[in-house]
Amino acid sequence: MNKSIAVIGLGRYGKSIATELYKNGADVLAIDGNPEIVNEIADSVTCAMSLDVCDMDALRETGISNMDAVVVAMADSLDSSIMCVMSAKELGVPKVIAKAKDEMMEKILKRVGADQVVFPEKESGIRLSHKLISEHLVDYFDLSDSTSLVEILPRAEWVGKNLRELNLRKEYKINVVAVIQNDEFNIAMDPDTPLKADEPLLIIMKKSDLKRFER
Repeated sequence: MNKSIAVIGLGRYGKSIATELYKNGADVLAIDGNPEIVNEIADSVTCAMSLDVCDMDALRETGISNMDAVVVAMADSLDSSIMCVMSAKELGVPKVIAKAKDEMMEKILKRVGADQVVFPEKESGIRLSHKLISEHLVDYFDLSDSTSLVEILPRAEWVGKNLRELNLRKEYKINVVAVIQNDEFNIAMDPDTPLKADEPLLIIMKKSDLKRFER
């Protein structure tokens, strides 16, 4: 089932997240107070709406309470960000992610209910979109234009099996470089030790294969 995600605030960062989520199969509701911006993105998301983002009743009518997550991407307006975060949480959205421009704003947004706060210079919209729609992907970093270093949780069918019998290099074209145990990287992995569901793997893979781990 595709995830449903709302992006509130369609500046450069919000547009990047919304369009990338849509490209990767998510149902995306894009919201902004500027009708012109909404019209520009309308063909690149599932649904685009122009409304007063501080109006909780207006947000309720969009069906935002049924979303899997909401991204509040308005770091230039603290008041609006606060209202959107609070409204989304009050409407029952399970995960609210907000953009901040500094540490003080981060503290405030977390205090009013944001589950996660991001900084544009630290985390690109594309990187966040992959994490939002993936059940397995924990984090990833680009090593080059074609290769990524990826932290993933073992798939359900991998749990209880060891690296030798899984032969991930042949089956998935990935190279496991470490198992993360108690927040430490074990690079001297025993290939005969069964994988655990709560111990992420650090792997190197082609960026073109990343989508296989996003469902």
